[in-house]
Amino acid sequence: MLLSGTLKYYLNQEKVMKKVVLITGASSGFGKFTALELIKKGYEVYGAARRVEQMQELVDKGGHAIQMDVTNDTSVKAGIGQLIDEQGKIDALVNNAGFGSYGFIETTDIDHMKRMYDVNVWGLVRVSQHVLPYMRKQGHGSIVNISSIVGKVSTAFLGFYASSKHAVEAISDALRQEVGRFGINVSIVEPGAFSTGFDDVVLKELEGVNPGEAYQPIVDSFIPFFKNMYAKAPTPEPVVKAIVKAIERRKPKTRQAVGSDAKGGIFMKGLLGDRTFDNIMLGQMKMK
Repeated sequence: MLLSGTLKYYLNQEKVMKKVVLITGASSGFGKFTALELIKKGYEVYGAARRVEQMQELVDKGGHAIQMDVTNDTSVKAGIGQLIDEQGKIDALVNNAGFGSYGFIETTDIDHMKRMYDVNVWGLVRVSQHVLPYMRKQGHGSIVNISSIVGKVSTAFLGFYASSKHAVEAISDALRQEVGRFGINVSIVEPGAFSTGFDDVVLKELEGVNPGEAYQPIVDSFIPFFKNMYAKAPTPEPVVKAIVKAIERRKPKTRQAVGSDAKGGIFMKGLLGDRTFDNIMLGQMKMK
């Protein structure tokens, strides 16, 4: 009886010591790779996505898969409620859920882009709003928001997607100032192009883009440029490393650009000024 009680005590202590992390969009890309890395490091990882069956590898490695649609308040509340019921706390949130949708300002269907905003921006806010009361009560926590190089550098054809990531940057800066007093860190990771399967999703969507006669030549130039960029893209380990650092450090960097294209693009934008940078980008994409 005593042995049983002692065993239960140590099991409970281990549960308290293990950090609990929630990662949205964990069925693929950076979310999936980060989840697997954190499981390997001994974290209690909850992966969230609309399609639970796509997170079987995470479960097989010792993680947890919860169904969550970040655009649905009831779904988000239920998923976080399950995590709290099982673990009693949440130490870190990685807001990774999102998708890229490209189009021209003049010809793109606004309702289609509203769907992207509901995931990339309002989904991030929705999940954060449900997590923050628990972190404030604990007196600690880390929120890592996945942005992009286009959160700083917008280009032709990427305006809507880039604006959603600009919003992530602004929201993160405001949130960092609002919750720092409660012991909660908020940081941003800004990846460039990495080999995660993101390009396949974008290229498939481009098949349904109807840019109109005036803009079709730009799409025809953009697609080879985009394919070439991702053909040379590195594997996602540097992004995973940046996310893990943002979770583990007591005072993480407020934002971290990852990848030579991200660092170079942000630096060149600031150095050259808008018109020169525009000309360089349009030349690279063969849009001039």
